[in-house]
Amino acid sequence: FRSCNENFAYRSAVHRSLSSLSEESSAPEARDYRSILQEDEYHRLANSTIHNLVEKLEEYGDSVEIDGFDVDYGNEVLTLKLGISGTYVINKQTPNRQIWLSSPVSGPSRFDWDQATQSWVYRRTKQKLVELLETELEKLFG
Repeated sequence: FRSCNENFAYRSAVHRSLSSLSEESSAPEARDYRSILQEDEYHRLANSTIHNLVEKLEEYGDSVEIDGFDVDYGNEVLTLKLGISGTYVINKQTPNRQIWLSSPVSGPSRFDWDQATQSWVYRRTKQKLVELLETELEKLFG
């Protein structure tokens, strides 16, 4: 009889733990991005954003003295090398209709197109792609 009560108590505790995890989860809900943003529109928006970033970063590189600074764009991947400060990688993720960023400062982020603000936004933090880059580069180099 005692082991039956212990088993019931254990199962109840596990159930409560799992229930609280699902209630407390702050993970973004799953989305079907194909229904939100058609592929041709996604490519137009993502390509425009990345090409604008390439231009701005090249201009920025001309105005600062950073050893190892290099902007490279090829195969739909933008790479920004900052010498000892690290490397940023920005690329398109067509199946998810996202732009992905790998940052030496904040790590990986996935940006979705936000129609209301007309910008790429990281849903977890609500931060915009361009603003995140500006903030991080300012912190790194002033």
